[in-house]
Amino acid sequence: MMPDLARIAIAGDHHGVRLIDRIVGVLSARGHHVVLDLAPRGGTTVDYPPLCAAVARAVARGDADLGIIVGGSGQGEVIACNKVRAIRAGLAYSEFSVDISRGNNDANVMVIGTKVVDDETALTLLDRWLATPFKGGVHAERIAQIARIESGLSGAKGTRARVPSTLRASAR
Repeated sequence: MMPDLARIAIAGDHHGVRLIDRIVGVLSARGHHVVLDLAPRGGTTVDYPPLCAAVARAVARGDADLGIIVGGSGQGEVIACNKVRAIRAGLAYSEFSVDISRGNNDANVMVIGTKVVDDETALTLLDRWLATPFKGGVHAERIAQIARIESGLSGAKGTRARVPSTLRASAR
């Protein structure tokens, strides 16, 4: 369940600074507490993986309720965030992607690509992401299966679909 007023960690690479500043302003005006802001504000080019890791780890540790990452495309950022255990980062590029990432996948990190969506669309998607509740039910079962994979357990208890034998060998 997403808190009404969340503690939010935010970061991004040099592509995201302008949008991050707008997002921080919007979040602060609404009463959210930005607990970690790692936007690079020197005009220098920065690598996104360490920034993604810092935000994802803050969320995983419970220092922040949610994370927001802003980059160029968002693709690498999603990959980097999802390397941290307990993180479910989703790329926000449409209302549908936001609905699925929050409603079905209980995403705790939102990733926005400034080369994919304009600032106004990004802010609209942020509002939708913050307002979309996790559906639970069968989706909670799937999140639990993902957690088992993440923890290195083989086989996902409760899986309804079977993995074809041709894929089992390559998944080990």
